[in-house]
Amino acid sequence: MLTPKERLYNTLKGNEVDRPPCICPGGMMNMIIEDVMDITGVTWPNAHTDAQMMADLTEGIYENKGFENFGVPFCMTVEAEAMGAKVYMGTKVNEPRVIEYPIESVTDWEKLKSINLNEGRSKVVLDAIKILKQKDKDVPIIANLTGPISLASSLMEPTIFYKQLRKKPKEAHEFMEFVTQNLIEFGRAQLEAGADVLTISDPSGTGELLGPKIFREFAVPYLNEIINSLREIKDKGTIIHICGRLKSIYNELNILNSDAISFDSITSVTKVVENVTNKVFMGNVSTFALENNTPEKLKSISNICLENGVDILSPACGIGPRTKLENIQAIVEAAKMYKK
Repeated sequence: MLTPKERLYNTLKGNEVDRPPCICPGGMMNMIIEDVMDITGVTWPNAHTDAQMMADLTEGIYENKGFENFGVPFCMTVEAEAMGAKVYMGTKVNEPRVIEYPIESVTDWEKLKSINLNEGRSKVVLDAIKILKQKDKDVPIIANLTGPISLASSLMEPTIFYKQLRKKPKEAHEFMEFVTQNLIEFGRAQLEAGADVLTISDPSGTGELLGPKIFREFAVPYLNEIINSLREIKDKGTIIHICGRLKSIYNELNILNSDAISFDSITSVTKVVENVTNKVFMGNVSTFALENNTPEKLKSISNICLENGVDILSPACGIGPRTKLENIQAIVEAAKMYKK
């Protein structure tokens, strides 16, 4: 019997496993629900700024027969806040969000702060990972980074950013390189703190929004730069999550250097499997279904995902905090019972 850490690592590296893992990485792919807040007595928004609370919440999911991993933080605003964005910390059932951008144009990137790993929520995340490292050696700790396109579009008004990728490509590349270097430093610190696997979630870096040409020019090289830099520190597996329909960027996904591709429920698993090679496939249980369907129906949905070619069973995106614990337990149970 493999441990959850061994199972995830072996799956990401294409080795044989006893059954599929069932995970939810954290970061943009939030795993925290109200039921577990009530069980643990630890709630949002306080847990976003307290390392012990953050660690206790993600452990609470695993300890209550939920996802087979630890993953922090629970939103995609940590890096943006550290670089100068103003963030509203949300409520018990609403995640933090950016409410004020620090710059107005890609040409202003030099006004941004670099992430200080010794203060603020970036330090909270690192401290939470260190706490989790002492908890359970058999459970994988997943480091999380906001993807470079998504972080860039959290530092300035997104519609202006997308236009300037085309109109001011030189300055946009300078901006993207600055963003990427900060992500590398934060990712390195998470891995050195004890994280086992790296996930980069780039929901704003979709083929639908960017188109294949801009995706190839402004998403692929910076995602690969992060992956390549951080593999030198720890190569236990890497995951990239892309939202939206992937049909227009199948070719580009083939040149990403991650071990796994995670994708939304709007995208057909069978089509991705047919068109993307040399990747482990992760997903793609609808988060709408997770929140609104019965455990038995979710077991059926999970089995369909696995039969269609998913290697790692996971929600297709961040789950809603009102999702019931029994529904998460149902998809974990489906992974445990699955026989290919």
